Amino acid sequence: MKPKIYLIDVTNRDGVQTSRICLSKLQKTMLNLYLDKMGVFQSEFGFPVTNHETNYLNANLELAEKKIFARLRLGGWLRATVDDVQTAFKLAPKLKNVNLSISTSDQMIMHKFKGKLDHKSIIKEMTEAVKKAKKLGAEAVGVNAEDASRTRMEYLIEFSSAAKEAGADRIRYCDTLGCDTPFTIYDRINQLVQKIKMPLEIHCHNDLGLVVANSISGAKAANDAGYDAYINTCVNGMGERAGNADLVSVILAIKYGSGFKEQYVLDEKIDLKVAWKLCKYASYAFGVPIPINQPGIGANAFAHESGIHADGALKDRRNYELYDLEELGRGEPEIVETGRKITAGEYSGIKGFRNVYEKLEVVFKDEKEAAEILELVRYANVHNQKPLVEEELIFIAQNPKIAKKIFTMSP
Repeated sequence: MKPKIYLIDVTNRDGVQTSRICLSKLQKTMLNLYLDKMGVFQSEFGFPVTNHETNYLNANLELAEKKIFARLRLGGWLRATVDDVQTAFKLAPKLKNVNLSISTSDQMIMHKFKGKLDHKSIIKEMTEAVKKAKKLGAEAVGVNAEDASRTRMEYLIEFSSAAKEAGADRIRYCDTLGCDTPFTIYDRINQLVQKIKMPLEIHCHNDLGLVVANSISGAKAANDAGYDAYINTCVNGMGERAGNADLVSVILAIKYGSGFKEQYVLDEKIDLKVAWKLCKYASYAFGVPIPINQPGIGANAFAHESGIHADGALKDRRNYELYDLEELGRGEPEIVETGRKITAGEYSGIKGFRNVYEKLEVVFKDEKEAAEILELVRYANVHNQKPLVEEELIFIAQNPKIAKKIFTMSP
C-alpha cells in the first residue's frame, strides 16, 4: 500500500503565536469544527500546560468524546520535559495526542540553552518525556526536532532513533527559521527516514517564501522512503514571522502540482469544499484580510481581465484555470442585507435575541432555555470582542454547557 500524506493543522498553536494577533477560545473551537468538516487529520489545538487554555482544551476534548468532532484528532504541544508532560495530563486528563519539542541544532544548544543542556542531555530529557507521556496514556507521541534544518545530520539521526526507541510514533522535522529549500529538505528528510524508518512530520516557515514548496518536497521525500508524511499547516498561512504553510495551498499543490497528482496519495478524507468558509472565518477571527492573490481563496484567484485571458476562460475555464472554483466551496452569491437588521450582542434583550435565532431556524423549548442561551451569547460577545457569526450562534445553542466552559478562565 502506498504511503500517504496527512495534514496536521497548527493554526491554534503556531498560528496564534503570530505577533500582534490572537484568537478567543470560542474562535479556536470554531476553527477546530471547520477543520473537522474539512477532513483534516489533526489539529494542534493548544498548550496543555498554559492555565488559560485548560477549560478550552478540556471542552474540546469533550466535543471529541461526544463525536461532535467526527474525524479530527486533537493534539497538544509541550516542551519535551517530564514536568511538562505530568502537568499536561494533570490539567487535561483526556489528552491522547501530544508533540514534545526540544531544540537539536548546535546553534540552539550552544546559544539558547547556554550550557544548561548538551547533546546527550537533550536526548535524555526527550526520551524520558516520551516514556512518561506513553505511561500517562498518550496514544500518539510526536517528537519535534526544533531547528532540524540546521541540525547536523548524524545528530538528527541519533536523536530521532532514540525517540523511536523510547516509543515515539513520529518525528517532526522543523525548518524553524525557514532556511531550507525544496532541494535540501528533500535530501535531508529522505536520508533521515531511510535511516530511522518511521513516519515524519514536516513543519516549515515562510521566511524565504518557500514554505509550501518545502512542505510538499519534504512529504515527497518521506513517501519516497516508504513512510507516511504529515504536513503542518496554518489556515491562511498564519504563523510566526512570515508564517507557516497555508492549508489550502498545500492541498492544491498535492492535488494539482505536476509530479504530485496521481503519484502521491493525499488523505482521502480531505474535503476542499469547506475551504471558502474556513478561510473567510479565520480571516474574520484573526482580523487579517485574505490577500487578493491568495491561491484558491483570494478575490482574484478566479478573476480575469486581460482580453486574451478573459476570452480563453469564457471559451473553456481550463484554458486559464487549473482547478474549479466550486471545488473550494466558491460560486454561491454572498447576500448582504441593506435594510433593518437585529443582531445579538452583549447588551441584547430577549425579543431581539429570539428574532436572531428564529432567522437561524433555532427553536427553544421554553423561555427559560432562551434566557440561558441569551446569557451565554452575551458572554460570547464579550469573549470575542466582535459580533458573533451564525455558526458561533448555532454552536452555543447546541452546546451550551461546553460553550460555558470555553468562555470561562480561572486566573
